[in-house]
Amino acid sequence: MVTKTREGQLVETFVTLADTLVADYDIVDLLHTLVEKCAALLDASAAGIILSAGDGELEVVASTNERSRLVEILQLRAGSGPCVESFTTGHSVSIPDIALLGDTWPRFQSGALEQGFSSMHAVPLRLRDTTIGSLNLFWDRSGGLSEVDTLAVQALADVATIGILQERAIRESDVVRQQLQHALNSRVLIEQAKGVVAYMNDVHMGDAFSLIRDYARSNGLALAEVAEQIVNRTLKI
Repeated sequence: MVTKTREGQLVETFVTLADTLVADYDIVDLLHTLVEKCAALLDASAAGIILSAGDGELEVVASTNERSRLVEILQLRAGSGPCVESFTTGHSVSIPDIALLGDTWPRFQSGALEQGFSSMHAVPLRLRDTTIGSLNLFWDRSGGLSEVDTLAVQALADVATIGILQERAIRESDVVRQQLQHALNSRVLIEQAKGVVAYMNDVHMGDAFSLIRDYARSNGLALAEVAEQIVNRTLKI
């Protein structure tokens, strides 16, 4: 069995993201691919993305598991935390040891520790002066990212952001807003569909999402389209 080098894994991740950016690509699938690949590449316990449609409101649109999703939601409700800070400032936020955070972001600290996380790193999804969200990585161990890994995760986030905004940001800003709003609207349907599939198949929410995603890819459908059919009971997986 051949063991891939970190460099090889990184190149493979960039290729995977590039392959996702085809005509009429599924933005929700792109974001889920990003969190999954980053978590695997950096050996993170969980990863998630918060996104804004341009109105300043942030929502969780992708996560590798429910643990990171809960911590991100907690920050959004509090209006503060490293994920929100990264989006607001357009800069990375690194917390090598969450237990030693002190008085900064107490709700984030208690929520993250309750979920078993010991460290995290947030990077902005940005293109020049435009920041549309943040990519957030969590670990069950303390310690920060190396300089090389920090640059790698920001580069991956940049590629995904360029994929979302690309020429549309220049051509017509309203199209970008609609694209981002579609991702936020899709999130609600997908969460509902995950619940239905999890209940019907007696599986965990993460496994339910994998079933939905596999069906969408196998049939050339958008995740939101499949989710809507599941919620409306016109499709059973």
